Amino acid sequence: MSNVATRQLQIPKLSRFGWLMGLYAENFNRLTRLFEPADLAVGTYVSGIGDGLDVRMDVIEQHVYTTELRLTYDMRDPVTGEPDPSAFLRLYRDARQVEATHCYIGRRWQDVIGMYPPPAEVIGHRLRMNTFFGKWLQYLAEQGHGVATLEPVETPVAPIAA
Repeated sequence: MSNVATRQLQIPKLSRFGWLMGLYAENFNRLTRLFEPADLAVGTYVSGIGDGLDVRMDVIEQHVYTTELRLTYDMRDPVTGEPDPSAFLRLYRDARQVEATHCYIGRRWQDVIGMYPPPAEVIGHRLRMNTFFGKWLQYLAEQGHGVATLEPVETPVAPIAA
């Protein structure tokens, strides 16, 4: 009889934090392919594909290595008047990641996890937010939104009072 050494295949385990960082990287690729937000000037942009459900992207700030954005539909929550759904995003060009820092889908994060949640609950909430965000980006791409449909919104200049 021959002694054959059996190998055990070791599959590395990914922590929840590692999984979250992977989501950030996937969302960076999806968002960059979809709208190229790092190349946009500060302002408001709308992507319409003729379905009556326009996507609005506010480029809030452009920094050397980061871009701050808000992505939403042109719809308002009837109770709060806030855009619903909406996601506040931070795009890290150097790390090639996008983080959904806040999502509003009918409720604020404080209503979902409380004011002082334990760290594990914060990670879980961020996993859910960024998973939602990735699925939303995938849906927008499948519907036909993209750089070609994105147009700047001209903000009217308010008259100066004399």
